This record gives sequence, structure tokens and C-alpha cells, in this order.
Amino acid sequence: MIEKVNPCHPDKVADRIAGAVVDLAYAIDTNPKVAAEVLIGHGVCHIIVETTATLCKADIIDAVHRIAGKLDTDIVIIPQDAHLTENQADGIRCGDNGIFKGIPLTGEQKELARIAREIYADYPYDGKYIKDGNRLIICQSNAPAAELKERYAGSEVNPLGDWTGGTDVDTGATNRKLGSDMADSVTGGGLHGKDLSKADVSVNIYAFLKAQECGFPVELCCAIGDEVIDDIPYAQVVAIAREYIDSIGGFEKFAEWGLY
Repeated sequence: MIEKVNPCHPDKVADRIAGAVVDLAYAIDTNPKVAAEVLIGHGVCHIIVETTATLCKADIIDAVHRIAGKLDTDIVIIPQDAHLTENQADGIRCGDNGIFKGIPLTGEQKELARIAREIYADYPYDGKYIKDGNRLIICQSNAPAAELKERYAGSEVNPLGDWTGGTDVDTGATNRKLGSDMADSVTGGGLHGKDLSKADVSVNIYAFLKAQECGFPVELCCAIGDEVIDDIPYAQVVAIAREYIDSIGGFEKFAEWGLY
């Protein structure tokens, strides 16, 4: 059983904006320290950023308008806590505590990801999809149910009728759809809006990729300041995560669909 939401779901819009903020920080600094939280809905986007990078509010506003439209913005930018900054002063160390797991994706999970992308390609609007064995539930805004029922025979489409969605009628927040992003690999950490020093990002990515490669679950834990994770230098874990992010096209693109 798996749920996917598409890039126009309000929670994913918040993730994408947080990813864009992190991209801005990396455009300024090779190894910035940044954490961005986004709450969006009903014409307003609230953003709090803790960072070592010198970010420009105008650039963040441009990103919000590009991703979510001409919304009002409420942006707070504050320096990262001095103790957290000092933790990274002598090299790349684990930026937070956490427990993490990677789980190999199932055929059902891959199939729903494919279906979600197919529908989004034709209907780039707020949507959510569920696959549970033979049961396929499609909730897609701004799309005729009849067309989707014909395309996906036996599916349940828009059970309450055709609808419009998005941030005009609903709110979204960063990291609220971790199950949609990570399937059975859900942990206590949030993937989006953080730099690569954070274990929430790098160790989650590392565990996920290792699980896909080896074919069995991978479980890891870490403490803030750790220099070694899974018997390899933490800097190497960060490098693996950076390569994955770069292959996708940056933090904003990563936030569109999560890990897969």
C-alpha cells in the first residue's frame, strides 16, 4: 500500500519552495548551513530560514512566485545557532541526531510512482494517488474523471466529484508527506529544506540508495558530531547524497517527488 502526491499538492509546493531556498544558499556557498520551514496556503507563504548564508529576501520571493504564484510572503531569515555552526568548523560532521532506514522499493510502489508521473504530465495540478493491491484511487484536480477512468480501467477517480485544489483551498507544510516521498523508508527526519550536513537529508538518501543496491532494509543511527556513519566517513555519506541531488537537478527538483 502506498500513497503519492504530485508536485502541485500544497505540501509538495511547500517542499519545493524549501528546496529552492536551499538551492539559493548553495549558489552562494559551497557548504552552507541552512534549514528552511515553509507553511503555505490561502494566498500567503510563511518561511523561516536559519542559515550561515547571506540570503536575499527578494530572491526567495522570486522563487515563491515562480513555484506558487503571486502570493503574499512572510519571510524571516536568522543566523544559524552558533553551536551548530561550530560543530562543522573543522570539517564535515553529522549535523543532527537521528535514526534512519532504507527499504527496497516494491513493484507496487514503483508502479504508483509511474502512474502519478503519467497523470501529472497531462494534468499539472494538485493530485493524490493511492495503490493498494488491485485498488487504485486517483484524486486529481482540474481533470475529467471520465477520461482517467477510461485510461486506468477499474480505478476509483475523484470519489466526491471533479474538483479544484491547490494552495487557494488548502494549506501545505514542509516534510508533511514523508510517506509519499519515502514509501516504507519513513524515519523521524525531514528530507526537505535542509543542507547536506543534516543527517535528515544525507543519511536518509544514503540509506535509501544502499537499500536499493543491496535489496534488503538498511537501518542506521547517528549522533550530532559523528564523523563516521556505517563504517565510512560522514563526509563520504554527504558526497554520495550530493551526487544524487546533483543528478536530479538540485534541491528544488529533489523536493518535487522525494527519493523516487
